[in-house]
Amino acid sequence: MPLAVVGALLLVLGAAAAAVGILPWPAVGALAERVGPILAFVAAITVVTELLNAAGLFEWMASYFRRWGRGRVWVLWLLVVGLSLAATVFLSLDTTAVLLTPIVVVLARRCGLPPLPFALTTVWLANTGSLLLPVSNLTNLLALHALGSVSPGEFAARMALPALWCAAVPVAAVALVFRRELAGRYNSVRLGRVQSAPSDGGTAATATDPVLLGLGAGVLALLLPALVTGVPVWIPSTAAALVLLVAFGARRRGVLKWALVPWQLLVFAAGLFLVMEALQYVGARELAAAALGTGDGPGSLVRVAAVGAVGANVINNLPAYLAFEQAAGGPARLAALLVGVNAGPLVAPWASLATLIWHEQLRRLGVGISWWGYAAAGAVLVPLMVVPAALLAALG
Repeated sequence: MPLAVVGALLLVLGAAAAAVGILPWPAVGALAERVGPILAFVAAITVVTELLNAAGLFEWMASYFRRWGRGRVWVLWLLVVGLSLAATVFLSLDTTAVLLTPIVVVLARRCGLPPLPFALTTVWLANTGSLLLPVSNLTNLLALHALGSVSPGEFAARMALPALWCAAVPVAAVALVFRRELAGRYNSVRLGRVQSAPSDGGTAATATDPVLLGLGAGVLALLLPALVTGVPVWIPSTAAALVLLVAFGARRRGVLKWALVPWQLLVFAAGLFLVMEALQYVGARELAAAALGTGDGPGSLVRVAAVGAVGANVINNLPAYLAFEQAAGGPARLAALLVGVNAGPLVAPWASLATLIWHEQLRRLGVGISWWGYAAAGAVLVPLMVVPAALLAALG
């Protein structure tokens, strides 16, 4: 069922809850004030990344990565690791899934390499690498409110150790499992155009315009530091989107379509926020409190993270965070919850939207994957990440 349809149904249910008095109207207003800027950021950053892709920026980066690898597979793979982490940290995990998945798969194929190690690196780091900054994951943006609207720097300081651990574990796992493939060399076949196939109706890259490519690089160079200055992230991302929209309107008007905006995701997220808020008034808060327990001790933090990880793999990481946020409590427990819902969704295919997008990209590119194998690997990795990271969250 399309996300927009599910989102519309959720909006209807939430509106009905408000109409009959289950959800107080003041709570609806407070919710809109809280999530409105978040949804604005999601819309703006998606437009930015789609237009950067249409400008050919990501293809240009991939072509240079192939050169910088100098024929060594492990060097090329480490460059992909770095690009995946950078895209996830500064542009969000869904950006990594949408844009980088087709790039790394085609890059691997053009170099005569199996795409699976590169594809797994991308999806695992898209999820587990999304702990460092508020913009990295929608759950982080939601957590800012509960943490007292801390600055991006303060958020990063608290989450730095868990983020580092959760990024290192999947990288080590890929290096170990695919050590033979990564130890080889790749051929010198010239990298052709890397054609993206966004699952949300975005625009794939076409012929490169040097002006748009240069402008896109400049916009990105200015946007990345702006996202961590403490200014509400929807402001610089919206400004970047407007600059790129004007530039494309002048030079490649055909790229500008309503499909650039992730309408399905926005409707789904809005409906999900409303329903989860309504559920807080019909017993969900009490159930969440019972599941998470109390206390800031090591065992309590591991419990919070574990419950968050299980919830993410059962229902998806976003509703899992919303369900447990109020019951989590203090900063250390909220950080542990973020560890669970961000790094935990590596088992079920529906555990995060990024994983679903990633799989759709692989299907379009003809890359097969066994969900049983994926789930088995995730079941091993998740405890190795979540338990130590939950303990590290107390040190932030």
